[in-house]
This record gives sequence, structure tokens and C-alpha cells, in this order.
Amino acid sequence: MKSHRPTHQSALVHLAAGGVGGTAGAIVTCPLEVIKTRLQSSIPVFRPAVAYFPGNVTFSFAMEKVPVGILACTKHIIKTEGMKSLFRGLGPNLVGVAPSRAIYFTAYAKTKSLLNNSGLVKRDSSYVHMLSGLSAGVTSTTATSPIWVVKTRLQLDSSVVNRFGILDSIKEIYSKDGLRGFYRGLSASYFGVTETVIHLVIYEHIKAKINGMRGINKDYGKKPRVENFIEYMFAAGMSKSIACTLTYPHEVVRTRLRQYELDGQRKYHSFLQTLIKVGAEEGASGLYRGLTTQLFRQIPNTGIIFLTYEIILSCFES
Repeated sequence: MKSHRPTHQSALVHLAAGGVGGTAGAIVTCPLEVIKTRLQSSIPVFRPAVAYFPGNVTFSFAMEKVPVGILACTKHIIKTEGMKSLFRGLGPNLVGVAPSRAIYFTAYAKTKSLLNNSGLVKRDSSYVHMLSGLSAGVTSTTATSPIWVVKTRLQLDSSVVNRFGILDSIKEIYSKDGLRGFYRGLSASYFGVTETVIHLVIYEHIKAKINGMRGINKDYGKKPRVENFIEYMFAAGMSKSIACTLTYPHEVVRTRLRQYELDGQRKYHSFLQTLIKVGAEEGASGLYRGLTTQLFRQIPNTGIIFLTYEIILSCFES
């Protein structure tokens, strides 16, 4: 029997595959990202009476709940801010998503290869995928945190005149909080790495099942066909939706920590304090606000990213 021969893709291939996949997903799903961020925030940006001057708002959703959905939010944004507002934050998103996904997939692939060849754990086991996902999540999250803070601020600016540009947001964040301001919400992001771990463990498990059923074995020259890549895409979307639902509250906490101050007062200070405060004031629904929008965004976004990534890797494999 032929011995197992691991494949070796260069770091450049993983960088390119991750970057291209992330960019494609970000562009297609940007409107849903904007809506999700608005819903997660405590700033009532969907109320026409106060939507234009969020700095003067002194109350939150907890004091006056307004039922809103994806369609209602979309219509409101288009009506009061214009169609282009659905793409707010796309600039820093594109600047951030390519390096973020490139770093993410490269760290994942390299850690996975290192563990598989270490002899310390079983090859391609759940432990390998778990530790590789942890490495990828922490590395990419730390490296790109400043970009996501700026993106969140831009997406929460509901003024018609676009009060904040990228440079304006950077200056405001630095003037108020210094360098540490660009890392607000990082603790919540680290908690969110558990989502990455769960997602990758489930994805790799489903992918292995698909490969087993289809007789795919790259070491023996049996590469995936077009329909298999579609199956990988659905596997990625399904695993991401499960992981996202289980860990979603960290997304709300992260957005609250990164949003601008209400009337000059900072309401949220740390991950645990924000989690408890949102839960106490708004209940479980507050911790899961925007989940539906997130799932609508994440499923196609993740599918596009992983489909692109797997296709590019397959093209470059020897």
C-alpha cells in the first residue's frame, strides 16, 4: 500500500487563496454587515427622529424597544441615508479582510501541518483542527483589530452627510483613547475565537466525510470535482451557522465596546461588564440582536470564502 504523503503548499498560495476569498465575500455581503452592526449597537440608529445625530442620543434600545427586521432596516437606510450607506465601512473592510483572511488561512495551514508532522497527536484529528483554528483566530484577530474598530465606527455613522471618513475615524479614536482605542473589543474578539475553533472542527469533519463518500484522496491523485467544491461550500456555510449561533453574544459585546460614546459617556468598559449589562437591561434578545442578519450574511460569505480558498489550493496542488 502506498504510504501517506502530505502535500505542501507554499505560504504564498494560502495567502493568495485566503485573501481573494475574503475579498469576494466581503463585497457581496457588505450591506448585510452594515445592517447587522446597526442592530447589534445600543445606539438607536433606525429611529428617524434621532438617526442623524447619534452623538446627542442619551438613551438606548433597552429603554425603548423598536421592532426592526432586515427588510425594515434596509428600507430605512436607503430612504434616510441613500443606497451608498449600505456599503459604509467597505473601504476598511476590504483593506482588512484580505490580510485578515490571508493571515488566518496561512496560520491555520501552517499550524495544521506542524501538528500533523509532530507525532504528538493523531493526524487530522479534531485536536489538530481545534489547535490550528485557535492559532489562526488569535493571530488574525490581534493583527487586524485596528481595522475592524474603524470599520465599526463608520458603519454606525447614520448621518446623511457621512460625518466620518476613514481618516476622521482614526483621528477621533486616537484623540479620545490613544492607541488602546484601536484595540477596544479585542477581549470579545478573543472569546470569538471559540467560534472559529467550532467552525473549523465541524467543517473539517464534514469535509472528511464528503471526501470519504466521494473517494477523494489528493495523495493518490484523486482531486475534488466541481460538484465536490459546491459540497464544501455548503459544509462551510452549515458549520459556520452552527458556530455563529452558539457564540453570537460576543459579537454584540464587541460592537458595544467599539461604538462611539453616548452623550460623551462611555457605557461599556470590558467584555464581562458589557455581557452582564446587556443581559440585565435587554435580556437574551439583546445578546442575540442581529443574529438573523448575521446568519444571512455569514452563510453565503463563508461559503464564498471557503469555495474560493479550496479551488485556488486545488489549482496549485501538484
